[in-house]
Amino acid sequence: MLRQFLGALGVLTTLAPDWIVEVFETLAVENPGENTVHSWFGLLIRVEGVVFTLAVLRDGRLHAWLMNVTGIVGAVLVFIPGLYERIAGPLVYENPESVEWNEHLTDGVRLIGIVYVLLALLERRRRNGA
Repeated sequence: MLRQFLGALGVLTTLAPDWIVEVFETLAVENPGENTVHSWFGLLIRVEGVVFTLAVLRDGRLHAWLMNVTGIVGAVLVFIPGLYERIAGPLVYENPESVEWNEHLTDGVRLIGIVYVLLALLERRRRNGA
């Protein structure tokens, strides 16, 4: 069930990168639509979706590696949530200094981090046959 969900998420990310950006802005930014997203960012999201989908379908080293990276990223998000703003701003936006982050972003980032860590742990448990 988890693999199907992750695969569907990868396909959605591949097919609708602009929608993913809209959802991100709605949840994370106080002034959505007022900031210019890098022109290449949609392609970056689409590539991420393709890699994620292929990893889920293959269930080999790529999938294991991706889930390990997901767990590490999750742990960083839990313990250093402010790093997300410092990286996401310049990565996503042409003028990151004009972005007004939502006051609840830190809580949301930590929650996403917890979910990432749990997904990685569940996948490790599955791989180990437990």
